This record gives sequence, structure tokens and C-alpha cells, in this order.
Amino acid sequence: MGGDVGRLRAAVVGTGLIGGSILLRLHEAGLRVVGWDPDPATRAAGRRRGLTFPDDLADAVRDRDVVFLGGPLPSLPQTLLTVAGLTDDRCVVTDVGSTKAAVAEFAGAHGLTGRFVPGHPMAGAERAGLTAALAGLFVDAAWVLCPSVDGLGPFRSLVGLVVDVFHAHAVPMSPGVHDSVVALSSHVPHLLAGSLAGAAADSAVRDAVVRLAAGSFRDGTRVATTPARRTADMLLANRAQVLRQLAEVRAALDGLAEAVRADDLPTLVDRYERAAAVRRPRPESAPPVRREFALDGDPADELAFVRSIGESGGHLTGCTVAGGRVTYTGVRPADAPA
Repeated sequence: MGGDVGRLRAAVVGTGLIGGSILLRLHEAGLRVVGWDPDPATRAAGRRRGLTFPDDLADAVRDRDVVFLGGPLPSLPQTLLTVAGLTDDRCVVTDVGSTKAAVAEFAGAHGLTGRFVPGHPMAGAERAGLTAALAGLFVDAAWVLCPSVDGLGPFRSLVGLVVDVFHAHAVPMSPGVHDSVVALSSHVPHLLAGSLAGAAADSAVRDAVVRLAAGSFRDGTRVATTPARRTADMLLANRAQVLRQLAEVRAALDGLAEAVRADDLPTLVDRYERAAAVRRPRPESAPPVRREFALDGDPADELAFVRSIGESGGHLTGCTVAGGRVTYTGVRPADAPA
């Protein structure tokens, strides 16, 4: 895959909220894009919106340059295997699942790492399905990509799509680091939201809580309205990391509770000041980071560099291949290691 983005032929398999939003944006951008979903009603709804939705999966992915895989997390490995069998080796495949280590390991076991790049656009909403999809959902959102050492070619092409078509931030990471990060930034918050909303639901003063709920309760329980099966699949798919990070959160919560119990004002103030600092944006580097690599050079060096950008809190702003070299531009927090 490469060349003029506008000439790319794309397919989106699984057109729920994320897949549907990808489909809408690619269609809006003028790419030749086809959608497919296992649900006949979804395919019919897509056609009514002027989108191409064949009934046969093979017809949807035939002769495509890039295929995005959506759908429930447990279905992604088999969908990857099926789509790989229906496309040739030039077709780049990526997914949008919220955990990465398991699908990356599956791809490695089936010899697909040279054309499959695990991905995770970090955007969403509580509603689900194609009817909830938005073409602009990914603007300024982080879009994680997890290239392998033999998949840097497809990765470079996907960076171009993520940045130039979706206007998102391309964030390279290893699959393991991704799963650790999202456990604390996304998955544990779903547990906390569920526990807080669940406690309110079981409370003797439930109706009064709902009536008087202020911004802190609404913000803290917002993701509890995410479709329950989607949340459960996400938590179980990243179980080890979720439980590890939850133990850290429990320790922090226990520390706050102990300070309240001990009437310890200084400790409470200190802990909340430290917590507030995490919410403040870190200044990005200026001028932007820029690195070149020879296409016939050591791919391990290139892989280490791009991962270092994402894993230090930065993102790529561009990727250009010309004259036997690849040039990356990006930004990272000013206080991140060079």
C-alpha cells in the first residue's frame, strides 16, 4: 500500500461505532471504500445511507489495499484469519480492538505480522452501532499502532492514513505497553464507574442521589452506560493488566481513606495536589522531532524510535517515504527522554 491516498481501495469489516465511523470518514474523504457487517440489518442500513455494503465478505475485501477490522473483541482473531485468507499479501490489515497483546500474538503465530498492524483508535461514545457513527470521531484523538519489526512498511502507510485522512494522532507502542497503559487510562475507569453507579443503584437513598447528582457523579459514572457486553469483553481480554493496575488504584484509594479516617488534612491536600498535576498537559517539544532511516537499514532501530515516541507520551505527525529513506516527524513531551 502506498502512493496517492485518494487512490486507495479500503474495506471496513464490522461497522459498529468505531468501524462505522472509520467507514464514514473514508467515504467522506473520497476513498473507494466498502463496508461489511455480519448483521443483514446493518448492511441494509448502510446501503440506505449511500454506502457500499455487499452481502458477501469476500466481495467486500477483494482487491483492497487496506482492511480495517472491527467487531467484538473475541471475534477479531478469527476475523483476521478469514480476511487474510481472502486477500493477497499486499493488502494491509489493521484492527480497532481495545487490547493488543493477544491479537498481536495470534498474528505472529499465523505468520501475519508482515501485513497486520494491531491498532486502537482511542475514541468512542456510550452509544453503539452504525447509527451512532460519526465521520469526525477521530479528529485529534490518539490512534495507537503496534508495528512489528517486519511490519514497518504497512505501519508507515497507516501513519499516513491516520494523520492525513482521520486527522488523528498516530501513537506507536508495543502491544504490551499499550495494554498496560489502557488498563489504567480506560479499563479500570470502567470498573470504577460501574462500582460507583452500582453502589448508587443499591443505595437506600438511590432516588435522591440521582436527583441531586452533580458533575462529579455524572463524570465519574459516564462510561457505566457503555453497552455492558462491550465493557465485559474489554475487561476480560485485558484481565491480567486490569487486575494489576486495579491493585495500584486500590492502594491509592486506601491511602485517601486512611487520611480521612485519621483526620489528616495535610496528607489529603498533598495527595490531591499530586493528582491534579497529572491532569495538567505536559508541554510538547519544540521544534518537532524529526528522524530519517534508510529503508534497507536495520528495522530494529526504526521500530525502537517510533515506539519511543508513543511510549514517552508523544505522537507522530507525519511519515514520508522517498529516495530509499523514510522520514518521521512528531512531537513528544519536552521533559521526555530524547
